[in-house]
Amino acid sequence: MELLDNALDVLPADRTAATLVGRLHDPEEDGPAVVAVRGDELVDLTAVTPTLADLLEHPDAVHLARSAPARKSWPLPQVLADTLAGARGAHLLAPADLQVLKAAGVTFAKSMLERVIEERAGGDAARAAEVRAQVERAIGGALAAVVPGSAQARAVKEVLVRDGLWSQYLEVGLGPDPEIFTKAPLLAAVGVGADVGIAAGSEWNNPEPEVALAVRSDGRIVGATLGNDVNLRDVEGRSALLLPKAKDNNASAALGPFLRLFDDSFGLDDVRALEVRLEVIGEDGFVLAGASSMREISRDPVELSRAALGAHHQYPDGLILYTGTLFAPTEDRGAPGAGFTHRTGDVVRISTPELGTLVNRVARSEDCPQWTFGVRALIGNLARRGLL
Repeated sequence: MELLDNALDVLPADRTAATLVGRLHDPEEDGPAVVAVRGDELVDLTAVTPTLADLLEHPDAVHLARSAPARKSWPLPQVLADTLAGARGAHLLAPADLQVLKAAGVTFAKSMLERVIEERAGGDAARAAEVRAQVERAIGGALAAVVPGSAQARAVKEVLVRDGLWSQYLEVGLGPDPEIFTKAPLLAAVGVGADVGIAAGSEWNNPEPEVALAVRSDGRIVGATLGNDVNLRDVEGRSALLLPKAKDNNASAALGPFLRLFDDSFGLDDVRALEVRLEVIGEDGFVLAGASSMREISRDPVELSRAALGAHHQYPDGLILYTGTLFAPTEDRGAPGAGFTHRTGDVVRISTPELGTLVNRVARSEDCPQWTFGVRALIGNLARRGLL
């Protein structure tokens, strides 16, 4: 099954107006290049800005991306086609390097309820339908309009505690402090066209399509991309203390295709209005499709970024912040009541017209290419190329 019928569908609908930057594997240098999209070319900015983190920290990243002299260039259509075909020549990488990969959880009411259901089902997918009905009868749509940390939220908490329905997930969904966790180490994310990993042994898991923000070291949000915060529901459902095991596995963090910088054509208000689509196509003929709106997020992107970075915690190289997902698929795939889970070979497409399409194929983490290019390898490669 092809990842996409047309490789150019990876790009935003208004790509000629967008300022798009990212990273590419340069086979001649056997290492990464920082690139910008200019017309039908990908231009190499690595001599001017050796890392994407350097580019984002620049006082005028948009001007640099549009105007800095290029060391070399590649034909954009060919790179996109080779990336989706899995070719090992010039191909796109995740648009993040030295930024810490952080994620916000339980930021949408629907997914908040699904986390409660996971917890009460103890990670057992067979019990999910029964528990879901029980929880929705009790608290259902009553939470969607509640502002986290407000007096109304505190009143809802009192009622839920009284009725024995309070949960740690409701605490971070309704309480004053959002859930912010480390999704993956530096340089561990995979890009568009790569396999995404589900760890062996998981029988209940799902994609988490999200908008991811690029946040500078000073806290300024300067761009956005798409992300897949792959999740093992059975593992997290057993205990929230297993969140690292549920979230951080080989190839379990995807980002891309490009980072769209904020400029005159696209900004934070546009992020707040994004409509994100998810499509999962299985080799068994199963199709899952849905859409979510960033308008339904319970905490503003600025609030989430301030919870991650500020006087209490600094990130000198910036961070990429997954903002959370509305999706928690419940459609049965197999036995009635078992809900949705991935199967190897699934094609996952996450898209929005403003950011393009992040498409990946599902494999076992143990079968995905091992993550071997870390910070030492990056520094060594850039030094050998005379770029440090």
